[in-house]
Amino acid sequence: QVQLVESGGGLVQAGGSLRLSCAASGRTFSSVAMGWFRQPPGKERESVATINWYGSNTAYADSVKGRFIISRDNTKNTVDLQLNTLKPEDTAVYYCAASRGRGISFAKSDYDYWGQGTQVTVSS
Repeated sequence: QVQLVESGGGLVQAGGSLRLSCAASGRTFSSVAMGWFRQPPGKERESVATINWYGSNTAYADSVKGRFIISRDNTKNTVDLQLNTLKPEDTAVYYCAASRGRGISFAKSDYDYWGQGTQVTVSS
C-alpha cells in the first residue's frame, strides 16, 4: 500500500516556475516507478512525466519536454516535478501516481495509487 500527498501548486504568471512535490508513505515506494499526470479543465487526465524505480530513467510528454523535470529521492520517499517556462495551457490539477512496476510508463492503467492532486494555474 502506498499513500501519496502532493504539494506545491499555486497561481503563477506565464513564463514562471513552480516545484511540485509528492510525499509517499509505504514500504514499496523505492521499488516502483512513479509518474506525474495532469487533468486540464474539461479534459481527460494525461501523462506528463515518469521516472523508473531507481531514478536512472525518465520520460516526458512532448508538450512538456525541455520545460519540466521529474526527480525522486528514495531516501526521503519523495518525487518532485519542476515546472519551468509555464504556459497557460499547463493549467491543470496535477497528480502523482505510483506504478505497480519498476519501469517508466505513460499508461494510467499501470498505476495503482494516486494522490489527491494539486492545482496549478498559469495566467497569461
